[in-house]
Formats: sequence, structure tokens, C-alpha cells
Amino acid sequence: MEILQLIANGVMAGSILAVPAIGLTAMYAVLRFPNFAIASHATAGAFAGWTANALFGLPILPSLLVALLVGGLIGLVTDEFVLKPFRKAGFITTAIGSLALTIGLENVVRLFYGNDLRGYDLPLARDIVVAGIHVGPQQLHNIAISVAIMALVFGFLTFTRMGKAMRAVADNPQLADIKGIDARTVGRIVSFMGMGLAGIGGMLIGLDSSIDPMTGFRAMLPIFAAAVVGGLGSVPGAVVGALVVGIAEELSLLALPASYKSSIAFLAILVILTLRPQGILGREGN
Repeated sequence: MEILQLIANGVMAGSILAVPAIGLTAMYAVLRFPNFAIASHATAGAFAGWTANALFGLPILPSLLVALLVGGLIGLVTDEFVLKPFRKAGFITTAIGSLALTIGLENVVRLFYGNDLRGYDLPLARDIVVAGIHVGPQQLHNIAISVAIMALVFGFLTFTRMGKAMRAVADNPQLADIKGIDARTVGRIVSFMGMGLAGIGGMLIGLDSSIDPMTGFRAMLPIFAAAVVGGLGSVPGAVVGALVVGIAEELSLLALPASYKSSIAFLAILVILTLRPQGILGREGN
């Protein structure tokens, strides 16, 4: 029964992790670098959602929309004015620049909100027990929200003109340019979407526990691991990778103290890069 409870916890954690992981892998597919600033954008989105919910009294769904918009707008502006100039210097320089950006943005959040833990304005409710497995009502809401967001993203990429343009630029930028697709516009859209998803992910993490200025930074390794395990550049892979990392982290509690839980994401990266460098659903060359 303990194993089933841990697997259920892992599925719930993985479904939350999948939202920012999709954002990270989508940005990597189009912009060709791992944007580690996703951590600070998750924090910014979490605090924007907290401001809307706890200070202005908005319900959770409108607050999530605020988290999306704030995370997306900050992502659009920082990519345009901070990270874009780094791209001429190459992949590694831009990735390092994104790490510096995430440290800077987290300190901006700390300047305005301080270091205290903060919780959302949620009603108290008893856990639901099904076949001996305990599940919190908010956890069920978080899974439903995550699944709905994933369905919207897949629908956007599959059925809309801009979604198809994103996939074309990700597959072959030169051919997309010949076909008249504006890669700069696609880059701006994917920056907004990717960091908006990070903002939502940050708030979902906060709904499951609490938030502070390090919320995004603590989640950065599992998010990156989810994208790498699933296959960098693969949106379905990010979902699979997030579930694998989430369940593996929870099952590790059978043998390891909880303080070692975060090391599982790092171990997952090492294992996948050794056995299948392109990830579970990734393609060789990514």
C-alpha cells in the first residue's frame, strides 16, 4: 500500500512538473538553448498568482491566468533585451546568461516580497481516501488543471497556424525561412508561451505547498531532468519525463531519507544520458 501511495504522489508531482517542462522543451526546440531562467519565471508567476489570490481575493483560476501573463510577459521582455544578444556568442554562453538572469530575477522578487514563506488562500478540506490512498482535494484540482493545460498546448501545436509554424522552425529553421515563416515572431511567441507555462507551474507548486523566492530554483533541476529524460525538444517527451522523474523521486523514499529526494533528478539525467542520450521520445541530434 505504501508503494501505491508513493506512486500516486509521484503522478501528482509529475503532472505539475510537466507544465514548466513543456515550456522549457518548447523553448529549446525553437531557440536552441536550455533557458535556465525558467526557474525565476516560475517564481515570478507564483508570486504574481499569490498577489492576485491572497491580496486581491481572486479565485484560483483567474490567479493562474495572472501567473501565466506575468511569467509570459517577463519572459518575452527578458528574452528580447537580455538573452537575445547572447545568442550570437553561442549555446553555452546563452545558457550561462540565462543562469545569471534567473539569479537576478529571483533577487528582484526577494526585494519586493522578502524571504518569508507564503501560502495561497485555499479552503481547508479533508483528504479523500480511495482504496487506502490519501489524495488532497487541491491535488486533484492541480492534476485537472495540468491536464487541461497540456491538452490546450497540444491542441495549439497541432491545429493552429502558429503552432504548426513553431513545429516547422523547430524541425528545420532554414526550410521554415524559405517557406516564409518569420522565425523572430515564432521565437517571441514561444518565449511568452514557455515562460507563461513556467509561471503557471510555479503557482501549481505553491498550491501544493507554499512559496518563497527560491521556489523556482528548487524546481529547476527536476524540470530540467524531466525535459532531458523525455527528450529535449519533444513536448510529449516532457510529459513522459515529468512523470518518470516525479514517480522516481517518490519511490526513492523507500530506500533514502527525504533529504536525498532532489538527487534523484540528477541521477535520472546521468542514467538517460548514458543509456539513451536523445531521451525517451527525443530524436538523435537534439
